[in-house]
Amino acid sequence: MHDGSALNLVEMTPDGLTSGVIPLQDTPPPPAPSDSDQAGSLLRPGDTCWRVERADRMAVIVDAQDYFRTLKHALLNARHQVLLIAWDFDTRIRLEPDKDQPTPKGAPDKLGRYLAWLIRGRPDLQVHVLKWRFSGLWGLMRGMTPLWILNLMSGRRLHYRVASDHPLGACHHQKIVVIDDRIAFCGGIDITAERWDTRGHLDDDPRRRGPGPKLYEPYHDMTAIVDGDAAKSLGDLARLRWFHATGEKLPVPPRDADEKDVWPEKLQSLFDCPMVGIARTQPAFSGQEEAVEIERLWIAAIRAAKRHIYIEAQYFACRRIGKALVERLEEPDGPEIVVINPTVANGWLEEAAMGRARDHIMNALCALDPDGKRFACYAPVTPKGIRIYVHAKLLIVDDQILRIGSSNMNNRSMGVDTECDLAVALGRDSADEEGRVRLRALRDGLIAEHLGISLPLAARTIDEKGSLIAAIEALRQPKGKTLIPVNCQEVNAAETYLVEQALLDPERPRFPFQSFFHRLDWGWARRRRARRMKRDGHSLR
Repeated sequence: MHDGSALNLVEMTPDGLTSGVIPLQDTPPPPAPSDSDQAGSLLRPGDTCWRVERADRMAVIVDAQDYFRTLKHALLNARHQVLLIAWDFDTRIRLEPDKDQPTPKGAPDKLGRYLAWLIRGRPDLQVHVLKWRFSGLWGLMRGMTPLWILNLMSGRRLHYRVASDHPLGACHHQKIVVIDDRIAFCGGIDITAERWDTRGHLDDDPRRRGPGPKLYEPYHDMTAIVDGDAAKSLGDLARLRWFHATGEKLPVPPRDADEKDVWPEKLQSLFDCPMVGIARTQPAFSGQEEAVEIERLWIAAIRAAKRHIYIEAQYFACRRIGKALVERLEEPDGPEIVVINPTVANGWLEEAAMGRARDHIMNALCALDPDGKRFACYAPVTPKGIRIYVHAKLLIVDDQILRIGSSNMNNRSMGVDTECDLAVALGRDSADEEGRVRLRALRDGLIAEHLGISLPLAARTIDEKGSLIAAIEALRQPKGKTLIPVNCQEVNAAETYLVEQALLDPERPRFPFQSFFHRLDWGWARRRRARRMKRDGHSLR
């Protein structure tokens, strides 16, 4: 199969949604913006984002210990409306399992009881929780009370609903919390079981359990927090999501005359007064228009890279992102690419779909960079060699572009599931200098976390080497908390069929069994794999 093959696939065109047999030729994104206009041209409403709004402050919160604590205290400022949009949500989890005496004094620590406690002390507060319907099945298996029963028990101001307004095989994957349209969280952390962990990711942490007695493995994730007009727009998106799922229109919360600053006191901002792009993935369904802004944002950001592309992702399986990375690696002076992934996906089915797609993409990248000078994929492990499960969804390009949100680096997050990401693009002028310094510190701090070293050591080594890969190779150790290479694995014929038919990871919604009758264009990956096999003296199986 070659580039430009006709596929029986629903595809988005500039004028709208077109269905039928069309030639799926990956439309090249617009040229990479220059340094002088990068912020203005990367974030384009209606193309790479839904809206671009000003935030007074924006921060990134790494790992759920800090997120759950920050969220718990931010909810204390709620007066009128709390919106929680979730893939999964578990009322039984503790928000501060690391404290014998949770704060504030007298408040319950379990999520469901805490929300009910908030309602009792605030007569004007309404809390709305929307969860993907089918994740509720897993909640029942874990012993969680069904949401419809919780809804009956919770009174008139705490509303639990489930959402199933999506095409067959899709899911609602957004993770958004909005408080009075004044502060909002958006990222990859579900407020559910088996998410809480510290940045230390200890081998045997007794606090990393439950609900129930079972301990779970170390877990790495992150989310973003914004205020200002960006928070208000996330409120608009959450209310729209609620309306499509339930048919109920929620009011915009009023603004109080005596409003105080609700930004968390101890949380340092990453950016001050940034323009924040809000990007979505949304399949066309029941009057909802298709949106593929996240896919376009990813490709545009990769095209804009000058020196470094740093990715933390649960999967490395998106065909179009993989192709964009291959194109950059083909450039003799293109950027280096570092991907942080878990060692393996969760469960045999995910590994069969996402793991084999990762191998497909990595074989193409490794064929272009056999010495590993410009591409590397690593997985974090604990001192005992236990995997740290990476659930983060982060992209940092150079020291100018940040993208963080709910979307995975797989096909379905680009066109099948509902997703929400945030992005900031900084310029090269002096006005954005402090933001660039802080963005580098975020990236270097994540590398330091994974290697079990200090931020100053990581930053100094990166500066000395001039390369993320060279620095990681110099700093990672054979023992202790570290990063281990994820090596290219060969993909057999059956696995190739599974990946290229996209049976488990489609790019757009499909009718049942449609996947069996067409194949996505992976020719670019197979050609480079053949080149690598020929170079290494192997024959293709």
